[in-house]
Amino acid sequence: MTALDPARFEDEWLEADAHGGFASGTVGTARTRRYHALLLTATQPPAGRVVLVNGVEAWLDVDGARVPLTMQRYAPDVLYPDASAYLDSFDTSPWPTWRYRIGENVMAIAEVFVAKESGETVLRWRLEGPATRAALHVRPLLSGRDYHALHRENASFNFDASVDGERVHWRPYGDLPAIGATSNGAYEHEPDWYRNFLYVRERERGLDDIEDLATPGVLHFDLAGGEAVLILHADAADDPPRERDALALAAQLDARERERRAAFGSRLARSADAYVVARKHGRTIIAGFPWFTDWGRDTFISMRGLLLASGRHQDAESILLEWTDTLSEGMLPNRFPDSGGLPEYNSVDASLWFVVAVHDYLATGHAPAATTTRLQRTVDAILEGYTRGTRFNIAADDDGLLRAGVPGVQLTWMDAKAGDWVVTPRIGKPVEVQALWINALSIASAWNARWQPMRDRAQQAFQARFVDPQTHALYDVVDADHEPGKLDRSIRPNQIFAVGGLPNVVVDDETARAVIAQVEAHLLTPLGLRTLAPSDPAYRSRYAGGLLDRDGAYHQGTAWPWLMGPFVEAWLRVHGAAGVRERFLAPLHAHLEHYGIGHISEVADGEAPHMPGGAPFQAWSLAELMRVEKLIDGA
Repeated sequence: MTALDPARFEDEWLEADAHGGFASGTVGTARTRRYHALLLTATQPPAGRVVLVNGVEAWLDVDGARVPLTMQRYAPDVLYPDASAYLDSFDTSPWPTWRYRIGENVMAIAEVFVAKESGETVLRWRLEGPATRAALHVRPLLSGRDYHALHRENASFNFDASVDGERVHWRPYGDLPAIGATSNGAYEHEPDWYRNFLYVRERERGLDDIEDLATPGVLHFDLAGGEAVLILHADAADDPPRERDALALAAQLDARERERRAAFGSRLARSADAYVVARKHGRTIIAGFPWFTDWGRDTFISMRGLLLASGRHQDAESILLEWTDTLSEGMLPNRFPDSGGLPEYNSVDASLWFVVAVHDYLATGHAPAATTTRLQRTVDAILEGYTRGTRFNIAADDDGLLRAGVPGVQLTWMDAKAGDWVVTPRIGKPVEVQALWINALSIASAWNARWQPMRDRAQQAFQARFVDPQTHALYDVVDADHEPGKLDRSIRPNQIFAVGGLPNVVVDDETARAVIAQVEAHLLTPLGLRTLAPSDPAYRSRYAGGLLDRDGAYHQGTAWPWLMGPFVEAWLRVHGAAGVRERFLAPLHAHLEHYGIGHISEVADGEAPHMPGGAPFQAWSLAELMRVEKLIDGA
């Protein structure tokens, strides 16, 4: 009987490197997503991700008994082997560690961690307790594919192995990096295909869910004689030489990683480090794992909590400077394609969030003079571009507010699109875009007086045009579809940014209280704010099903944990800090133990029990928790 609750088996762990690659899997060890892998590397950091080693089949022969240490799920729905009877406990401190009970007096321990800078994945096994004979067998399961794709049996896969002492190399496909495996085991070449792995999370998402994996051979270890080590890495021609002794290399990487992780102090800060990766000559932030890369909007929102709230000022500077080089027509891109190519300038708010991030970074007092000048010039260029007019009909209108939008394009953070269907087009003057615009003008006024009159004009127009005289809360969009006077009265969370989440409140006290009251009454859940009130005919209570179903629910009722940040900040500003942590943040801290362990999910169902969904590891969800925790500390 297992001591580990089977309800935890599908919770997920993450070990990320510094370049956009990562290892991830489940507590129960069976892969449930196409993205679960032990060696997933970014060939064009942080993009160009490919899966090289999907997993391993590992088992023990202990005193004549065969004990599985990993589980696999095969179509149509068969779990084999089943290791659950042996699985005693799981922990992620300092990295994912499993304990298997083998009889009364013997425990097998398995560990996996990724060395942040080198991207090597270290797997280790050891025994605790007496065992006269204990042989460990590990069969790597390989593919060599884009991380969004799936792999099937084919004649092109190259099973050849190159063995050099403790190192084995495989190169399944010539256009991908070779796979290096350094171990203190004996390699036996035994090529085979393992077919029809089933990924249940892909099936739930209405996507292809079956994969075949190749296994070139088996590594054998004498575990009774000491620990077993297997170090996986992607080999490039210009890689520096590695330590050839597996135990020595694992010890070096272990010591380095323990020291690095301990330096972050808190669990949240350690988790935050997963999202900070390289881009060209600087740094950037991954929006979420496993399928996102770096997005402009997500980067600028997330850095306030992930970096500035934890004192990582140098990383913040590097990221902001890296993005200044992408400015075009007053806009910063919102997305870089996974396969390279030109960045996508398809967001009205990403550039404005950049201005907010600049404000928060400069407010720390850690910006060198040259950096300050460069960032301020970029902010001025953004405001000039928006004032003049830029892509997608983005421009300052006659009333001083910012209009945006053309049919068929999603420009705000509510950006779901399925085929030609833009679910929430929000063309016109969306409320949070105006709050960002007014804040940006106010921020830039600190060093350039030309923006102050524009800020005052936009502020007056906002107060006159967005306040609903019946509820005293705010409309979601005015001049909807660019029709003067047309109002979108949908009760959505976007109005909260007029009170919280940005440096400056843009409404009076009465309106601020009304906004908070309406959001609390209609949108607040334990795991974030709903994107639409349940009373709306378009409301969708569950984020589930195929792509069309999920996109249709994404911003039509689904709750978003990151929105708890602006809501809590608004609450602090209006009601004070008493009881805030217990009332609003305790459920998020409890959520750290489930779904994506140590992290906060992308979304959750709008209705109880508010099942988490989307990406299990989402940057801005974690970031906003970190940011408001610091705000509460200072309240």
